[in-house]
Amino acid sequence: MFERLKKNLSNLKEKLKGIVSEKREEITEAREHSEVTDAETYAAEPLRTEEGGAGTATAAEEEVVVEEHIGAAEKEAVEAIERRVSAVPSGSATESEVIPESEIAHTGSAGEAVTERAEISHVVEREEKKREEKREKKIGARLRAIFRREIVLDERKLDGILEEFEEELLGSDVALPVAEKIISNVRQNLTGRKHGANEDVSAIVSNALKDALLSVFPDSFDIVYFIRTHEKPVKIVFVGVNGTGKTTTIAKFAHFLMERGFSVVLASADTYRTGAVEQLEKHAAALGVRVIKHKYGADPAAVVYDAIKYAEAHKKDVVLADTAGRMHTNVNLMEQLRKICRVTKPDLVIFVDEAIAGNDAVERARRFNEYVGIDASVLTKTDMDVKGGAAISIAYITSKPVLFLGTGQKYDDLMPFNPEEFVNNLIR
Repeated sequence: MFERLKKNLSNLKEKLKGIVSEKREEITEAREHSEVTDAETYAAEPLRTEEGGAGTATAAEEEVVVEEHIGAAEKEAVEAIERRVSAVPSGSATESEVIPESEIAHTGSAGEAVTERAEISHVVEREEKKREEKREKKIGARLRAIFRREIVLDERKLDGILEEFEEELLGSDVALPVAEKIISNVRQNLTGRKHGANEDVSAIVSNALKDALLSVFPDSFDIVYFIRTHEKPVKIVFVGVNGTGKTTTIAKFAHFLMERGFSVVLASADTYRTGAVEQLEKHAAALGVRVIKHKYGADPAAVVYDAIKYAEAHKKDVVLADTAGRMHTNVNLMEQLRKICRVTKPDLVIFVDEAIAGNDAVERARRFNEYVGIDASVLTKTDMDVKGGAAISIAYITSKPVLFLGTGQKYDDLMPFNPEEFVNNLIR
């Protein structure tokens, strides 16, 4: 079941593991050899003295290095102001004793000199900050990743692999909007996160893929809990096109509920197709449940209404209504289905289609959801589906949960759908 999608995911997983492993080896090698040595040397690099040699940097020497970023004129101004201001004894000498009157017009008072000194000191601090920023950039994210032993993947290395995977998803009946969403999620999970260099490579890739797939599924829906806690009878209408296994699915679902202690009555509201009533009666006889029916051509909404009244009178828990299989393109039949839902006000509308229909099933689910507002889906014939994309696509396009997968012809062949188990089964 779903062999093609499993194979596609397995191939992608191996390719991504190769990229992650390559990046981890690069980080490890760089840390152990030259790049780390260069980074550490740069981080502890002695500052130059005026003689051009190397030694332990003093505060004065640091200032000399910083001032190299300032023009020669500013440097001379700083030195002149330093000499004059430092020569003024606190609370004694006047400005004129330190700065001749002939120069006051040019340099200003000692107080103004102090202000000028502060302004230039601000310039020095700003240049020093720029210098530190340049230093940080020079070390860069790459070396920081080396120091922290983090794996940060380059998005460009993923592009080719993910483009190929998108084509494979489309070939596995994953609808285009869904495929694009999955690819976007995989890219974000791998490039938008930092991974420890000691993390298991397989776990990094598997978790990225699982998260990407799970994100396209809506929240799970516990139908047993819903029925158990809801006002009785719970009214459920099944919709879909002819030939997809809708009537058989109703019988399977009745069996599923009866095994859990619920009482069930069936409504044969398919008054359009010849043989539909007899087909449902045969299942009902095998299960030992009652079928409410009218003549062919009768109003299907009236059939469901009578079944609800029967369930109320006989204290039945659930009414399961079969409806005529309608092509989503047949406006008249879709309007009739709307009438059923408007008159009987079902608690749940469940869409049924076959997994092997692929993107046709996705389109039908979308149209039925637009017309009557489905609450969940059931996919039949999944045991024959080698692709696997329909379940993902229908859940994403309708934003409604998949309740069951039909896996055979027996009444027990109805498997509750769990998105996490489904994804784990695809990625092993």
